[in-house]
Amino acid sequence: MEKKFKKIFLLHLFKAESILKKGNTILYPTDTVWGIGCDATNTAAVRKVFKLKKRHESKSLVILVNSIDMLLEYIPNIPNAAIELIKDTTKPTSIIYSNPIGLAENVVAGDNTVAIRIPKDEFCQKLIENFGKPIVSTSANISESPTPTCFNDIQSELVQNVDYIVDLQQEKINKQSSQILKIMKDGTIITIRE
Repeated sequence: MEKKFKKIFLLHLFKAESILKKGNTILYPTDTVWGIGCDATNTAAVRKVFKLKKRHESKSLVILVNSIDMLLEYIPNIPNAAIELIKDTTKPTSIIYSNPIGLAENVVAGDNTVAIRIPKDEFCQKLIENFGKPIVSTSANISESPTPTCFNDIQSELVQNVDYIVDLQQEKINKQSSQILKIMKDGTIITIRE
């Protein structure tokens, strides 16, 4: 990482972390599409994300953690098959788990499940590591609107109303959302979205 970029990277990392700690929202690049994020353990912060997206709280949100160890803090019972899949996959993969603990109640779906991903993106990894808790990562669009493929596609209403915008990778185009898998009660894993 060149010196100038590293300084900008660290500046945004520090600022985004301080915004999350205050219970506020960020607009940030992820390993998939641009996301709206907040502290996934803070009910009031999660409520702000739903309000920004104009989305009903009965819909669940994707959560990011930075490691299997952090994942195990919130999902204590993970089948070995899921852990192996996480280690082996190269494609961004969100997995729906049952019976999460320690997360804001409004990030958990009505059937007591939550989708969680471990991103490969360096900024996301460092932000979660420094913050020390999971963060929300929902696509940066108002509900029922198209998912943006780059920063310039994000609706101005969102850009104006988030608390902080991470000014990194804004020119990057990414049309790929994560694949979504679900762990069933018997431990089998099914594909929800490829």
